[in-house]
Amino acid sequence: MDLHGIDLNLLVAFDALMAERSVTRAGTRIGRTQPAMSAALSRLRTLLKDELFIRGPNGLQPTPRALDLAEPLSHALAEIQRTLEFTQGFDPSTSTVSFSLGLSDHPTFVLLPSLLEALREQAPGITLRIRNFTARDDAISMLDSGEVDLTIGVPPSPTGRILNRPLFQEGFVCIVRKGHAVASAPFDLKTFLGLSHLLVSPENDRFGLVDAALAKQGLKRRLALTLPHMYAAPLLIARSDMIATLMGGVVLASGHSHELSILPLPLELEPVQFVLSWHRRNDVHPAQRWFRDCIASLSMSLPALGDRSTAD
Repeated sequence: MDLHGIDLNLLVAFDALMAERSVTRAGTRIGRTQPAMSAALSRLRTLLKDELFIRGPNGLQPTPRALDLAEPLSHALAEIQRTLEFTQGFDPSTSTVSFSLGLSDHPTFVLLPSLLEALREQAPGITLRIRNFTARDDAISMLDSGEVDLTIGVPPSPTGRILNRPLFQEGFVCIVRKGHAVASAPFDLKTFLGLSHLLVSPENDRFGLVDAALAKQGLKRRLALTLPHMYAAPLLIARSDMIATLMGGVVLASGHSHELSILPLPLELEPVQFVLSWHRRNDVHPAQRWFRDCIASLSMSLPALGDRSTAD
């Protein structure tokens, strides 16, 4: 039997005929005329090479072949119906759907704990899979391939197929250890340049945003340490005489802010934007939309330090 020749409408007609044992009543059940149901039965008989239903004194009687098909086809149609209902509406309290979320390091620390708490309260059956990425455009390839449903990080390169929603922004602060001499004196650019600096660079570059801003003024700082792990920086600063320029949220989330003195950055730096990104193909899916709204609402309640605020 060539299954490619059978469309879903014929299977729906078959299921209705099994339930009603009458062409007319079966047509009424699924909103078709009696001639349309008769034509559907004729096509089914041709495709399946069986009479399927024989007229009897109490209506149509199914053949053994029809009885063999009835239960598996009924289950298959019911599963299709459940799937279609799922894509039309979404109840997080009963859902067992899985989401894959791509996170850069900072959102992992500041958003993931509260996201897990929200899922436990609102959607306990949902499974969450986390994928890490570093380079901003890794988000595009992960979304294109379907490896993840969403990503959170700095904005990727613009492309029409990837949609973005601003979540929050992070301003920069300077940190030194508690008791450092510069923490109790006026802090200006000259003092800033007189210190040994720790640079956080996930790409292992020795030229960061601060260095670019200084270069515009013909200035340069002394880098004593470069490392790729931003969340290691607060502890290293607390145990040294170095200074670091970090996003305020990193200092808060590191767990070491009580060991640090926080100083204003004596330079103009634009805050770093963090966005939620998803592929256009997932834009209208109700489960995906709910998950995006959940994440966006959590980002609005992040504690503030420096220039952090919900992005407009």
